[in-house]
Amino acid sequence: MTYSGEGGCLTGIHSEEQFSAPVIALSGGVGGAKLVLGLTRVMDPASLAVVANTGDDFDHLGLRVCPDIDTLVYTLSGLSNPETGWGRKGESGHFMDVLTELREETWFFLGDKDMAMHVARTRRLALGQRLSEVTRDVCESLGLKVRILPMSDDSVATLVETESGLLPFQHYFVRDRCAPRVRGFQFDGAAKAAPNPAFLSALADRQLRAVIIAPSNPFISIDPILALPGVRSALRDCAAPVVAVTPIVRGEAIKGPTAKMMRELNIDTTAVAVAHHYEDIIDGFILDATDADIVSQVEALGVATIATNTVMDSLDDRVMLARDVLEFCHEISPPTGDRHISP
Repeated sequence: MTYSGEGGCLTGIHSEEQFSAPVIALSGGVGGAKLVLGLTRVMDPASLAVVANTGDDFDHLGLRVCPDIDTLVYTLSGLSNPETGWGRKGESGHFMDVLTELREETWFFLGDKDMAMHVARTRRLALGQRLSEVTRDVCESLGLKVRILPMSDDSVATLVETESGLLPFQHYFVRDRCAPRVRGFQFDGAAKAAPNPAFLSALADRQLRAVIIAPSNPFISIDPILALPGVRSALRDCAAPVVAVTPIVRGEAIKGPTAKMMRELNIDTTAVAVAHHYEDIIDGFILDATDADIVSQVEALGVATIATNTVMDSLDDRVMLARDVLEFCHEISPPTGDRHISP
């Protein structure tokens, strides 16, 4: 297999071929969901397991809200709002209007259609069902073949360390619009949380073809997953190559506060810094084609690297990137299936 610089595509697998071997993707919300949608168009969706960040989850107005899971569900089912990338299309805000009249908290928007998801989830969790069960049933109800796996059924809460104190993630991200300067992050409950058993089982599968870290925010979308006990070691020991897609293009984030956070944490706002962040668990890294001049800098970390189009403005972009990612994983996958020798 070879890499073609023109068009940023790998060549060597027929474009019409359906990838059917098991694949795992680690994902946050909007950016990750775009790539996951692309993956469902170039491989058997039933062979794809998406491990969703749940560090963003929180209780609001008595309801359990799981933003990243819901973004994945709505995106994959064709229900997402195309203008925002999150929430449901054709949404209305009458519920929020009444909240305003009642002088209740309105900083976190809950659409009228979206409310049903949170009400159903909260009711079922109160009955003692696990988040993974609820999520599985939601996916089945909407006809999704992809497995969306909450990273854990235990509660983990991302907390943002700021100059003004410790903030729950949604207060930092939505209420305060990412304005406070970031000093670090905490993942409350992660040390005692059990990773989703289906996630660990999938990592141990000798037929696993690839683990893909989506172009989600490394600090608030992927790190909560990596903070769970045993996940890093399981990623290092799995048979498949682990490949990350950069969320940074020419020093800026495609969406969200990733670059702002990096600057405030005194981290270079480059794709190289993102690769370094994942250095201990990845075998491959995908840069944007506009950053092709820094391929050698990533390769110096001992990581296989390619540059291709990672900006997913259209469905075609998502499909093309998904195909490039899978073909890159195929290219760097060792024929023996033995990826690492543990020290």
